[in-house]
Amino acid sequence: MRNRIVRGVAGTFILISLALAIYVNINWLWFTAFVGVNLLQSSLTKWCLLEDILKKFGVPDSDKKCC
Repeated sequence: MRNRIVRGVAGTFILISLALAIYVNINWLWFTAFVGVNLLQSSLTKWCLLEDILKKFGVPDSDKKCC
């Protein structure tokens, strides 16, 4: 579940920043780059701040169904 939330948040941030770059200011693409760099860093180090935050809030790690 945590993994799905992390991917969903990252995808949402990218789409929002692309829309802001088109309609507000091109400099919003820096935010898109920041999200991309964080995703790359997370894949290399296996550490993600959002995952740690979700863990502290008690969000389960797996998508296993109960029955």
